[in-house]
Amino acid sequence: MLTKFSWFSNDSASGVIDAPQLSVSGLVFDGPVGRYYLALSVVAVLTVLTYRLMNSQTGRNFIAVRDNETAARIIGVPVLKTKLLAFAVSSFIIGIAGVLWAFAYLRTVEPAGFNLDRSFQILFIVIIGGLASIRGAFFGAALIVVFPLVLSRLGSFLLGDIFNSGVLDMSQRIVLGALIILFLILEPDGLVALWDRVRKRIGAAIVRS
Repeated sequence: MLTKFSWFSNDSASGVIDAPQLSVSGLVFDGPVGRYYLALSVVAVLTVLTYRLMNSQTGRNFIAVRDNETAARIIGVPVLKTKLLAFAVSSFIIGIAGVLWAFAYLRTVEPAGFNLDRSFQILFIVIIGGLASIRGAFFGAALIVVFPLVLSRLGSFLLGDIFNSGVLDMSQRIVLGALIILFLILEPDGLVALWDRVRKRIGAAIVRS
């Protein structure tokens, strides 16, 4: 699409769009630190808005339809309207995430930056972090970001030069696949449920002591 219609890519023959300078109301977010603060601000605002939405009547309608569509329809929840609204809200949020990914992180817009692996990565974040949880999205994202770094350091320490980038990529896919299977079987609610369970046990232990 980017290469077939030239106006998508500002008449660039390669189909690659260079990101312009990021500025909001005259405030320029230049360099990695500036772009980080911009992304952090946007994520913080979206998190607050999402939290308020999920604690409103609309959010309760979302939960009702998710848990049992038939029961939600019986108690008067407009199922079709709720589904359409959920699709619109989620599309809006993931659209903003795509803009931040392209303009604040990659600094370019190209087809390779939005390949199938990126879609699977988002799916892994949701599954591992915990479905239907705002905190779960953060836990899953943290694991997806930190895990390759830990695996790279551990593999280099144990195997040395044998553990190159190709081995790291395959090892990461294998371990993440195994983690997803384990979470789906043993803990469908993801890391957020494990965190809550550990926190409760620590709290109970402190109270007993």
